[in-house]
Amino acid sequence: MTTRDKTLDELPYAFDESGSARVVIDGRGAFVQWNDGAQRLLGYRPAEVRGRSATELLTVDCHVSPPGPAENRWSGTLQLRHRDGRTLSIWALAHRRQPELGGRSEWFVVSPLQSTPPPQVEDPLTAAELQQAPCATAVYDERLRLHRVNDAMARVIGLPEERIRGLRITEIGGGPRSLDLERHMYRVLATGEGHDVETYLRTGGEVREHAWLARMAPLTDTAGRIRGVCLMAHDITKQYLARQRLQLVNEASVSIGTTLDIARTAQELTDVCVPVLADFVSVDLMDPPEQGGEPRPGTPSPPLTLRRAAHQSITAGCPEALVEPDHTDVYPASSPQAASLVAGRTIVAADPARTLGDWLAWDAARSSRVKEFGFHSIMSVPIRARGVTLGVAVFTRYRRPDPFTSEDVLLAEEVTARAAVCIDNARRFTRERATALALQRSMLPRTLPRTSALEAASRYLPAARAGIGGDWFDVIPLSGGRVAMVVGDVVGHGLQASATMGRLRTAVHTLADVDLSPDELLTHLDDLVVRLSTETDNDGTTGDVGATCLYAVYDPVSRRCTLARAGHPPPIMVLPGGTAQQIDMPSGPPLGLGGLPFESTELELPEGTVLALYTDGLVDGRSRDPVAAHRTLCRILTESAGALDKVCDDVLSNLLPSPEAPEDDVALLLARTHALPASQVAVWDVPADPAQVSGVRRDVLAQLDAWGLGDMAFVMELVVSELVTNAIRYGAPPIRLRLLRNATALICEVSDANHTAPHLRRARTFDEGGRGLLLVAQLTQRWGTRHTADGKTIWAESTLVQ
Repeated sequence: MTTRDKTLDELPYAFDESGSARVVIDGRGAFVQWNDGAQRLLGYRPAEVRGRSATELLTVDCHVSPPGPAENRWSGTLQLRHRDGRTLSIWALAHRRQPELGGRSEWFVVSPLQSTPPPQVEDPLTAAELQQAPCATAVYDERLRLHRVNDAMARVIGLPEERIRGLRITEIGGGPRSLDLERHMYRVLATGEGHDVETYLRTGGEVREHAWLARMAPLTDTAGRIRGVCLMAHDITKQYLARQRLQLVNEASVSIGTTLDIARTAQELTDVCVPVLADFVSVDLMDPPEQGGEPRPGTPSPPLTLRRAAHQSITAGCPEALVEPDHTDVYPASSPQAASLVAGRTIVAADPARTLGDWLAWDAARSSRVKEFGFHSIMSVPIRARGVTLGVAVFTRYRRPDPFTSEDVLLAEEVTARAAVCIDNARRFTRERATALALQRSMLPRTLPRTSALEAASRYLPAARAGIGGDWFDVIPLSGGRVAMVVGDVVGHGLQASATMGRLRTAVHTLADVDLSPDELLTHLDDLVVRLSTETDNDGTTGDVGATCLYAVYDPVSRRCTLARAGHPPPIMVLPGGTAQQIDMPSGPPLGLGGLPFESTELELPEGTVLALYTDGLVDGRSRDPVAAHRTLCRILTESAGALDKVCDDVLSNLLPSPEAPEDDVALLLARTHALPASQVAVWDVPADPAQVSGVRRDVLAQLDAWGLGDMAFVMELVVSELVTNAIRYGAPPIRLRLLRNATALICEVSDANHTAPHLRRARTFDEGGRGLLLVAQLTQRWGTRHTADGKTIWAESTLVQ
């Protein structure tokens, strides 16, 4: 006994089962269920017939025309063998059913056990004036077996009253909806209260499903006793479809366009339309122009190359699809996709095998798929918005037997039109976002400079929905082998925030070149943000300009790091072999408030210390606890070792719920410090006497030989001579010369107590001097001046020959 049959026989109410014979025949044609009524009819016990072929009970002269594969009901007279050898002429009603566990379909066969005579006029149920009922009406007795139907109900059922009298509604209908109706009829019988039920099914007298309102009422005799149930069926298909279309339009307005993602929007269109409107829906879009910009207006010319954006099916896995999402396919002029796009209107193909023969002959794989699933109606609707053709939506039916109607066309066009606007909005947003991201990334460092002071790694992730932001980071080489690290965050999102970020990053580079201390640099940056806010107000642009920033300078010689921040999250420090901890330093006001001071913090860092600088998008978010996220960040930094790039990936994957689509912009900069050993630094105190210059040159040449840099002696001798001579001539004591040798460069620094900075000048032909700094600039890769608390330092840097 199958699960379905067990449910049918073991209802939560008891009935007299002697009124009909019921059997179930599986897909192989063997009996799998045989009830007591069947035993009474043919004499066989269940054990004698279960597993036997049903054809063994047919007589030789019984010829039965088998139902077609699309037919789900059969009725007719059978010549059957009784157990005692007699031949019985039996009228039977059979229903095709699909087992719940899948597999081949089975047949549920039922036959009344006795012929019930037509009711007499004096019968109390006949007094209900059945024939005067204005709609299809059936009367069931106390056992919920059919007692009488009027002509309208007989047409709905598709069988005459005399054949089905005495059967239950579950035996007449054979489907799960019939079982639901019987449950409701029992409720009416038990409570004496009427009940209305809406259902959607195909009756035996119909070629396709209809919506029905079943109104059930108890029937009583003159003594008030409930003698049966009256069921009246009203065809409400038009109202049902109108309500369904209205619900679909409402669902489309709510569900389509929830994001500004093209693929997601197309998927929402297909999800809304399956299974309400079609069994399979696909959305194919035209690729944008290669150089960007708007799609070309006008009628496209086939063959067309379209990219599958989304599809949905009533069958899991979308086996109907030949093209996977984000893959392209070519559609010739004979295809419904190209035909609708060229015509600019909806195309409906009611018989694809005939009306689309040229296309299917051209595409053998698609022809095979159409035959396999039995596509019988295809509707192709252009996706157009703001006068631009974006693609096409194709609606297909194969399980629903009814073809697309004119009402379906109007509904598909309305839903597609709504989706088209959303897809166009997503397309425009995607294009503008890509442009803005390209602009923003062009203002961020493509690669971090390689320095001997530290190794660094970085990550930047733009916000998924809020638009581009103003987060930035940088590593800036400074004089003396030092390096500056900066991370900042402009308030807000959009092009204005990105443009402000670009201006601030440029300003930081400029201010860093003049070797300002971190607190002084932030002060100048604060003044710039105040001016930008004033400019914004004068332009009439809404919103103030604000930003946070963290600026740090690390010196590999002294291994000291000086930091200052303006409202930015403090960095995290991981000492070699230690645990990560937040650096305790003054917060400072955010940039743009104006007039408030910034303070610097100085630390001595052991070699191998890791510094983590980041923006608040890494630890803050609507769905995250910042305190817990900060603890997680410290834990990951403590546990992670090795390459900083891998550490960056570990941080992002553990801290962000969706690293591919963060809620806010995220900038992360990790740096591991290196130290310059004392053996690579040489320092001389120079007397303020021009006669001592030659001795200094000799000391420098000796040091270069000790470092194995004799090939740089000529250039460095000239640079040292010029810089030291200028310091003696124009500077003030004390004068100090320092040589630094790191992995990439040789640096010469000359310091004195005079704050006046030298400058290049063009010497005339007969001038005896004025060419020293020009020679230094020509012979070295970089040179400059930085001011110190005691005066100034002039430096020049030459790249080592590898």
